[in-house]
Amino acid sequence: MSLQIRVKHQFASFDLDVDIQTEGGVTALFGVSGSGKSTLVNAIAGLLKPDEGLIQVNGQTLFDSNSGVNLAVHQRQVGYIFQDSRLFPHMSVKNNLRYSRWFGGRKSSRQQFKHLLELLNIGHLLERMPSGLSGGERQRVAIGRACLSDPAFLLADEPLAALDIERKQEILPYFERLRDELGLPIVYVSHSIDEVVRLANSVAMLEQGRCVAQGLIDQVLADIRLANTQTKPAGALWMAKVLTHHDDGVTEVTVGQQRLFLPSMQSLQQDSIRLKINAEDVLLSASPVDDTSALNCITGVVTSILPMAGGRALVVLDTAAGQLNATITNRSVNRLQIEAGQTIYALLKSVAIVST
Repeated sequence: MSLQIRVKHQFASFDLDVDIQTEGGVTALFGVSGSGKSTLVNAIAGLLKPDEGLIQVNGQTLFDSNSGVNLAVHQRQVGYIFQDSRLFPHMSVKNNLRYSRWFGGRKSSRQQFKHLLELLNIGHLLERMPSGLSGGERQRVAIGRACLSDPAFLLADEPLAALDIERKQEILPYFERLRDELGLPIVYVSHSIDEVVRLANSVAMLEQGRCVAQGLIDQVLADIRLANTQTKPAGALWMAKVLTHHDDGVTEVTVGQQRLFLPSMQSLQQDSIRLKINAEDVLLSASPVDDTSALNCITGVVTSILPMAGGRALVVLDTAAGQLNATITNRSVNRLQIEAGQTIYALLKSVAIVST
């Protein structure tokens, strides 16, 4: 989805001043608590009128202070998924879903309704009351209710924040299905980098009411300017193609011209996966190393060295797989005599590479 947000809004103790333009099926608004994510998403939904600015989603102007445009909430065709499900407690699951269809003015076919029930696996819950649902079930119904309001796009405001780890892992695949099968544009708000990496195409990173980085997710995660921010440590995100599953419990993948070995992913029914590598999990060596437990040794050329707080440095490498960042101590930089243009070897433990 195309998202253009240029807004300013002043509160008693907080100022929001952002200029965001992203492209992608799922745009993530990412940052720590208090960075302005929920304030911004409320402005997109029409629940907050900014002091000034412009908000456009997929070319449609929702708010423009210069021309006086400020569409009402019901005119914005947005499906809103909150942190808590906010289901009507006195209505069954079926009636919660029916209410959403009525509110959106949509007369969807039985086939469309059935498809959504199957997509979210909530068909067996129709006669249940919200009080009798688990947290994961309530959130799946809430997702279905948002989708049945005939939205032009979805807003998901930290929809997994109230769930435990097990329930989060239960819900994430359903957001992937919305993205891949329904093709609904989604603005996804989160302070979890793992959720963002798994779902998003584009990301805008917020800090203290400002956008500190934006763009395609692999580019933003590799942005060395963020190494010293509180938002996240610099990392790398690679798209990998699954080659084969070996009998000893290792899956072999390729990223560009680079082959990597990961813990078995034979249960995954897909040919391509995202790999997230944290800069802290990358070890560097001045020479090739074969006699370690790390299965992956990648040759790279140092492009830059960025000083960091706490006696550390971020070493940026150009490899056959793409840019790779490593956080090491200044002592290690000096001991290995690392400098720009030097060929160096990065060691990656298989278990430290997160697949999503």
